[in-house]
Amino acid sequence: MKKRNIVIHCLVLLMLITTFAACATTSKHESTGEYIDDSVITTKVKSLLANDDFFKSFQIGVETYQGVVQLSGFVNSQQAVDKAVEIVRSVQGVKSVKNNLMVK
Repeated sequence: MKKRNIVIHCLVLLMLITTFAACATTSKHESTGEYIDDSVITTKVKSLLANDDFFKSFQIGVETYQGVVQLSGFVNSQQAVDKAVEIVRSVQGVKSVKNNLMVK
């Protein structure tokens, strides 16, 4: 009986440790808070680009991961690329910009 209780306690402890380890963030996964922050950044950038008359005719993709914003799509000039990067950098929380915009 005593041995059985020890085994049960060890199994419960092992399950708790496994649960906490599974919920912890790693360098490859975002926590819920980080995901929400990235979603806010993405929304702000998309909104600023959509409200700018210069970018209304372009389809620019915006993705954010851990504060790094990636821009993708096609624009007509290098000036458009530079202006898009400038807009992204103006958003609070942006750590860096990966610019994959292509000039047609």
